[in-house]
Amino acid sequence: MNALTNTRPAGAQATAEDHRTEALRTLAVEAAGLRALEAALRNGLGEPFARAVDALLAVSGRIILTGMGKSGHIARKIAATLASTGAPAHYVHPAEASHGDLGMIAPGDAVLALSWSGETRELSDLVAYAKRFRIPLLGITSRADSTLARTADVALVLPVAEEACPNGLAPTTSTTMQLVLGDALAMALLRARGFSTADFRAVHPGGKLGSQLRTVADLMHPAAEVPRVAPDAALREAVIEMTSRRFGTTGVVEGDGRLVGIVTDGDLRRALGRDLAATRVVEVMTRNPLTVPPGMTAAEALAIMNESKVTVLFVTEEGRAVGILHIHDLLRAGVA
Repeated sequence: MNALTNTRPAGAQATAEDHRTEALRTLAVEAAGLRALEAALRNGLGEPFARAVDALLAVSGRIILTGMGKSGHIARKIAATLASTGAPAHYVHPAEASHGDLGMIAPGDAVLALSWSGETRELSDLVAYAKRFRIPLLGITSRADSTLARTADVALVLPVAEEACPNGLAPTTSTTMQLVLGDALAMALLRARGFSTADFRAVHPGGKLGSQLRTVADLMHPAAEVPRVAPDAALREAVIEMTSRRFGTTGVVEGDGRLVGIVTDGDLRRALGRDLAATRVVEVMTRNPLTVPPGMTAAEALAIMNESKVTVLFVTEEGRAVGILHIHDLLRAGVA
């Protein structure tokens, strides 16, 4: 089987190897398209791409994505990516736009239209509307001489590449290139806006990702529940505190609230044989314990627990114990 013709004899049964070969051929063809896109961005496409990013950064309203057919599906995904990374965006169907949905587009918005040919008939009313009301129009197409490219304020002309479809018809490589260019625009905007992990968490509160982006402060036990003893307390007091709080550890805290050490089960085992009433906590405690700040993400705290092989972390601000985080808290929240 080559790129255009199925050479398998009529009625022949496809084998598992045939399927694998076809998958690898598809990947190779689409990868070649992405390499062509990379080469274009390093050359002539780089300048309009930069202008497109600047135009989208200047938008005070929303970025309106549009496209028909497979380009429309890609436009929807680009809109979702932009919206989730700090650039308000939504999709408008070009055919519905001609029947009232043009009202979704307002001054301050910008339109990003996708059409591989640049001649999609259903886009004409939307393009005319954008020009009439001076709404910035950006186009992604493969033809520099197309209506969309000539009409757009910024035209992103993709290199022509072979479709992965064996018949050369179904949009495959072309839609992959559109999608990747949309991702590139979204990431350039994200970086230019300084969109942070905290910003990302604000718009991704649900699911596994939302759980991992929650902060230590969201999940920790507050200061009132932190087990603590003074450095000069008897080791017996530390045992009582550890038993009552059930974290398997206790903080060693100065009078001003500063955490100066911890006592763990391991510290107690090493102190076996000592007089619990006569031994001071400061004599057996672990100094300079591992701590985390309340603003750290839960996923980062989990990574520290895994790397350090601990199940509890004290949470500190300016050296003072403000909370305690247990691995079970992360498990309940769906982080671990």
